[in-house]
Amino acid sequence: MNVKYSPKDKILLLEMTEEIDHHTTEEIRRKVENEITRHMPRKIIFDFNKVGFMDSAGIGMIVGRYKTMKMIGGELELQNVKPSVRKVFEMSGINQIIQINDKKIS
Repeated sequence: MNVKYSPKDKILLLEMTEEIDHHTTEEIRRKVENEITRHMPRKIIFDFNKVGFMDSAGIGMIVGRYKTMKMIGGELELQNVKPSVRKVFEMSGINQIIQINDKKIS
């Protein structure tokens, strides 16, 4: 995972570089929580450009970070979601509560 922070806009951009499944979610969650604590962003953007697979553990990780951001008054957005991963978001209903943006923001 590559992390970029824009202090001016208080946006934390997380470029996901691995599959998101039960093997990787705990490490991703830990890294994201550390970045949230470190920067206290106004918005987190998960960039899924390099993610070709995600399972239900990934859904749980995303929902947990969504709740964290809501508690601190922030937002969470997903971008560059491939069709296979988008289908997981649609089946779970995540796309009803979290914005999915197809435009690259960096």
